[in-house]
Amino acid sequence: MVRKQDDFYEAINGKWAVQAEIPADKVRTGGFNDLSDEIEELMLQTTDQWLAGENVPDDAILNNFIKLHHLTSDQTARQQVGVQPVQNILQKIESLTSFSDYVNHLVDFEKQGYPNALPLGVAPDFKNAQLNVLWADALGTILPDTTYYAADHPKKQELLDVYRKTTREILAQFGYQTGEIDYLLNQTLAYDAKIARYVLSNEEGSEYAKLYHPYAWQDFTSLVPQLHLNQFMNGVIGTQPDQIIVPEERFWQHAQEFYSEEAWPELKAYLIVETALSYTGWLTDDLRVLGGAYGRYVSGTPEAVTAKKAAYYLAAGPFNQALGLWYAHQNFPAVAKADVEHKVQVMIDVYQHRLEENTWLQPTTKTAAIEKLSAIDTKIGYPETLPKRYQAKVIHPQKGLFKNLMMLTRQNIAEAWLKWNQPVDRTEWHMPAHMVNAYYDPQQNQIVFPAAILQAPFYSLEQSSSANYGGIGAVIAHEISHAFDTNGASFDASGSLHDWWRPEDYAAFEKRTQAVVNQFDGLDSYGVPVNGKLTVSENVADLGGLAAALAAAQQDADFSAESFFINWATIWRMKARKEYMQMMTSIDVHGPAKLRVNVQVANFDLFFETFGVEPGDQMWRDPKDRIMIW
Repeated sequence: MVRKQDDFYEAINGKWAVQAEIPADKVRTGGFNDLSDEIEELMLQTTDQWLAGENVPDDAILNNFIKLHHLTSDQTARQQVGVQPVQNILQKIESLTSFSDYVNHLVDFEKQGYPNALPLGVAPDFKNAQLNVLWADALGTILPDTTYYAADHPKKQELLDVYRKTTREILAQFGYQTGEIDYLLNQTLAYDAKIARYVLSNEEGSEYAKLYHPYAWQDFTSLVPQLHLNQFMNGVIGTQPDQIIVPEERFWQHAQEFYSEEAWPELKAYLIVETALSYTGWLTDDLRVLGGAYGRYVSGTPEAVTAKKAAYYLAAGPFNQALGLWYAHQNFPAVAKADVEHKVQVMIDVYQHRLEENTWLQPTTKTAAIEKLSAIDTKIGYPETLPKRYQAKVIHPQKGLFKNLMMLTRQNIAEAWLKWNQPVDRTEWHMPAHMVNAYYDPQQNQIVFPAAILQAPFYSLEQSSSANYGGIGAVIAHEISHAFDTNGASFDASGSLHDWWRPEDYAAFEKRTQAVVNQFDGLDSYGVPVNGKLTVSENVADLGGLAAALAAAQQDADFSAESFFINWATIWRMKARKEYMQMMTSIDVHGPAKLRVNVQVANFDLFFETFGVEPGDQMWRDPKDRIMIW
């Protein structure tokens, strides 16, 4: 038997892990995933009834979801239609005769929702979080991260070979012959290799403040003169912007390698391949399964999801907020909402007290931090109303599945461009209420907790207060802590990128966060070393969240440190596939679940006292090496 003093995570979760089975169509199981699987089953059962005409909700938006679900579930009709809708798009790309011809079709391709390899979009301005502005991202890579392209990466050639094999089979489904397929894949892989040379790695992209590079519009367009971006912007927003934010500077400084007459053969092949891959989930079920083969190989997932699940998720995507609202009204009582809202306020009060008692911040920085804390906007359970765009999601069954999905795509694109130069909608949620997750938005200084996460083991009215604080309390405080992590610390109370720190205070903060990097860096996860820099923001949030939740729990007369720490370990229990975890170590800003438990609890004196951890035990950490930031 594993002792808590030697491996706390394993001692709490080991017996569960032996019995737990990862579903064949999933990459992991555990705390978050168990809840997600339960909700998935509930939604499948419920929507089956709706499809059969039983217990249909009296709601126009949900009835449009049901119409779409009927179309996604009709495998016979999908088989009859086959690949023809996408072949029509492919023919439009194939008919392009030159890069100049491509440029002249860009506006139409954008508005029609066709793949066009132009990663421009609208998002809030970092310097003025109240306003939506134009951003220039980069094209994505075939491999999970730029680090995979290193010559000595053990997975590089293996994954590229699998990509080539699976994509070859997909292209054949669209009628391409062997010689054509070889040419398309060679050109696409050459284009992808160039992309990988310049785009940000996941580690680089995890440092938000370093992504803010505003360019005057004329300076940006001069980087890629053949692209005629003035023509494009006039077509999609009716004018030319005055500036654009360019997080992917390297990519755009080399943009002529991607957007020019010289690059056209590779770009055209890339567009053809991307188009063939983009719509596999909309066509026949065989093509859907084939379209996911590469992703399943990368993650080690043995099986594709069933046709039934795939049909549900395809229909649910455009209606996710509406389905979430239905779920919350059915499953999240008002008493629980009120109790969680109270816990959030308790956590904010505790956090303020901890900031006031902080010994390494100067008064001016403390005041700014407390101002930011007080300004945090909290959303619990579910939104009061749906975004207006849901009213326009009217499904016309007689038009068939593909045309309806394209209509929804075009609506989304049009609405996204309409946001340019408009105020940010701070009321909209970025997660549906039936998603088991939570988030902090640094640009809105906002924490959001969907109803789905507000249940056991994270939270329950049936659990002890200490267990709830070790679960949802620590999650709440984790999200609050994101306001003061290595990314959130760069944004002010209004959500704008602004330095509110005294220099000596920020230097002290960096010293402490570097210690967090050091605690995690190089630790083993499924045979791959953890990147402490990539995961530092989440690890700082875990540390701050655990500290604040523990302080809050200790205010209760029936406080139990044992229940608190045990539930922290319980919510992070996870059993995952090796391939998936090795990939996530390279790309995910979250550390592995086991380390989020063991590394963090060993920073707390009370953990050692509660479980009798002493020098010589594997969980022991010398007091001088224990870290506390917030």
